Order: sequence, then structure tokens, then C-alpha cells
Amino acid sequence: MWCWIRTASLAVIVLLSGDVSAKTFDFDAVNKRAQALAKRPYQERSSVPNWLLEISYDQWRDIRFRPEHALWQKRNLPFQVQFFHPGLFYNRIVAIHVIDAEGVHRVAFSPDQFDYGKNDFASRVPQNLGYAGFRLHYPIKTSAYRDEVIVFLGASYLRAVGRDQVFGLSARGLGIDTASETGEEFPYFREFWLVRPTPEAPDIGVYALLDSPRLTGAYHFVIRPGVKTLVQVDMRIFRRQAVEKLCIAPLTSMFFFGENSPEYVEDFRPEVHDSDGLLLAAENGEWLWRPLQNHRRLHVSTFELRSPKGFGLLQRNRNFDHYQDLETRPDLRPSTWITPRGDWGTGHVELVEIPSKSEQNDNIVAFWVPKELPPVEEPVSFAYELSWYGEDGSRPPAGRVLATRRDRGTLEDAYRFVVDFAGGRLNELPEESVLRGVVSFGTNAAEAELLEQHVVKNPVTGGFRLTFQVRPHANEPLEMRAFLQHGSDALTETWSYVLLP
Repeated sequence: MWCWIRTASLAVIVLLSGDVSAKTFDFDAVNKRAQALAKRPYQERSSVPNWLLEISYDQWRDIRFRPEHALWQKRNLPFQVQFFHPGLFYNRIVAIHVIDAEGVHRVAFSPDQFDYGKNDFASRVPQNLGYAGFRLHYPIKTSAYRDEVIVFLGASYLRAVGRDQVFGLSARGLGIDTASETGEEFPYFREFWLVRPTPEAPDIGVYALLDSPRLTGAYHFVIRPGVKTLVQVDMRIFRRQAVEKLCIAPLTSMFFFGENSPEYVEDFRPEVHDSDGLLLAAENGEWLWRPLQNHRRLHVSTFELRSPKGFGLLQRNRNFDHYQDLETRPDLRPSTWITPRGDWGTGHVELVEIPSKSEQNDNIVAFWVPKELPPVEEPVSFAYELSWYGEDGSRPPAGRVLATRRDRGTLEDAYRFVVDFAGGRLNELPEESVLRGVVSFGTNAAEAELLEQHVVKNPVTGGFRLTFQVRPHANEPLEMRAFLQHGSDALTETWSYVLLP
């Protein structure tokens, strides 16, 4: 299956969709379209009636696609496609095509494909309105039912689930100037081409065309649902103008409060978040875990890397008792890991934590920023794999952080941190083993004073607990790192945390 999105005039539709045969439609064809579009002035257009954009969230949610109209529903293929209705936040029409043995065909919209529920405006919907996005269904749990496995809806957003998860965080095709003083620009997929799969196909291909005031892009997705749902991504960006910060493989999530939150929130649930940490894998073999926070003000962290092995936003805590939420099931939210394909060179992973007073806001963003870009007239290419999953003992292969807790400690002007590690060789060590907590502060040892630290066996988790107190020396953000060491061996990933004044 292949996919593209866009809103455009008829003239541009002809330019981009043209007379293309199924045999010649490939990623190179998408590249040529994106390159041609980049040479034209950007045009922002919407064919959605204003009254549809003014409906309420409940009204939009009450518009449901009728499953009997799903694409390929009568062909007994492993994949089926259902579509989203424009309205409310979704103000762009997405052109969707199918590629099969007979050629390239646009998927025709009809209001008859939707159940409008209690809404009384169905007769006002234009007969040729078009779609806002789509979702793929696949028998991921049982052959008798096709579950919703991945959604393309809004700007360049996509989100997916593995077999045992419920929907949570999102990925994006691209970010532009995220968390910059100049303001963020949101590119969007203008057009999708869906390639009809064979009856035995375990995966499906998706091509997409990206557009934005300063750039265009060609994308190729290959989606394989399973216990882990894998999405291979090839992308090529063509710039109309220079971009200050190109954000590659952005992930967007929500963190309202958790076990490391210092302020009390009146809520029956002990924790509320879709992700609880950022995990990084460096070229030199080091793994770093940064617990997420809902700070009082915007905070941006950068992690310099050379040819990263991977990064992702994880929901590491899978204990239902820590959430007590029967409706949204945060314990079943997926983690999403990005594995670069090829050498990404030098750059940094950026973590943006935005203050939020509500769980309704996605306030966490993580992405890769290349240190250098080629001249504007040259394309920018990246390839990677997105993995949506629950548990994965290989990330990291050694001991990992299970929990981070903090309070004001027992000493004047100090903070106490309690960090639980488990997994890897830790659980094999006897209780009498003497482990050392290696704790460091930023690049300047004078930034803070380590007052005490000790490591003890945790008989509940089978791992070890590091407790230490720290007294900051300045009214500035304090970067901290810690890991557990046995003799000369580092047994765990590196715990990373920022303490804001």
C-alpha cells in the first residue's frame, strides 16, 4: 500500500498525479514530484467548508466511517483501509490513490460512506468533499478480525500500535524549527498513494508527499504489523528556503505527572502519562535514560551524538497499579524506538518538555537535529525504522532504571534522589555484593555538592537502589548523571536528570 496527502488546485493535482502507470510508480517518481513542487510557490488552500471547521469535538467524533465501505473489504486481503472525515481540527483535504495492476486510481469520497450519528448536517456535506486521512486495519491479534494498526491523520502525524498495545504517542514525518524563537512551522502530507497488497502480504507500502512554506518532501513507508509493529521510513527533503532547525523523526507524547513529579496533583490516579522517559543509544555502546518531567517552564535538553544507534520515547512502567486508569490504560501505551538506517553523522537528539496543566496536551517532543545541512539547492535524505512495542529486554541489554523518586531530603538546601535499577547482571548479584553509585554533575564539578550516596539490594525488584543527596551551588539548571558500578564494570545504563531551580 502506498500513500500521499495534499490540498491543491486542479492544475497542481494534474501536475502531481498525472498519467502514471503502476509499474513506473516508485520512490523515484515521488522524489520527482516533490522536487517539482519545491520549484513552485507554496500555496495554502483548503476545500473544507467553514461550518465543518466550527463543529464540536463530540460532533466530529460522532461521524464514523462505515466498515462495509472499507477499501479492499470484498477482496479478502490482509489489509483494509478506512477513512477520516474532514472537520474541526482537520481542515485539509487529502488526495488518496490506489495503485494496482490496472494503474493508478483516485479513491472517490461519498457522504454515503459515513454514519453521521446524531448530527443533522449530513445533507450539507459536499458530495465530492474528500478525506482528512486514513487508517489501516490488519488481523494483528486473530485472523477473524482486522484491528486498527496505524493512522495517518493531521499535518504529518502518524501513530501505530503493536499487537498488545492501545494508541498513545505519535510520530511525525518532519518538524521545522520546533521550540525555536521564530516559531514552529508544521509541514503536512498532501497526497497518498496506496499500493494494493497481495493476499499473503505481511506488510504494505505507503508513499507520501510532504509540503510546507519552506520545503517539500518525498516519503516511502513500509508497514509490518505484529507483536512489534515496524515502519521503515525513507525520506528526501527539498527546500524552497533555508531552515534554521530541521527536526528528523519527531516523536510527540504526553507527560502530566509521575513518580518523580515534586508537586502534588489532586487525582485518583498515581501517574498520568503516555511516555515516562527518553532512551538513547550512542555509537560507543552507552545507553542513557532521561525520565520525563512536566516543568513549570519550557525546557529543552540536547544530547550530542555521533552516528546514533537509536533513540525513543518509552512507556517503561507497565504496572497497572501505578495508573489505576481503566478507561485509557496508560500501562498499555506503546513505546516507540527509532533505529537509524545508514550513518546519520554528527548532531544531537533534542528533548522538548512543555509545561502543561492538562493531560489533554501533548507536551513532550523528541527528535534528531543534524549538525550540518547541505546547501539549500541540494536534497536532504534520511532513512530509519520506527518500532512500536511494549516490552523489549534488549533496550538496554544491561541494567535499566525502573523508577526515579525525589524529595527535599534530610539535609539543609538538599534534594534526595532514589533511583531503582534492575535487569541485566544486577539481578544475579547476591545481596552482599558491594556496588558503587557513580554520580556526576554537569561539566563543572563545582556546580553541586554530593552529600551522601549509598547502594542497597532491593529485594522487591531483585535489583539495586541508589540513594543520594545533592546540594546545588547555583540558581541554575543542574544536569546530573549516575550509573551503578561493580569493580571496574558498569552494570547499568546511565541515568540522566535535570534539576531546575
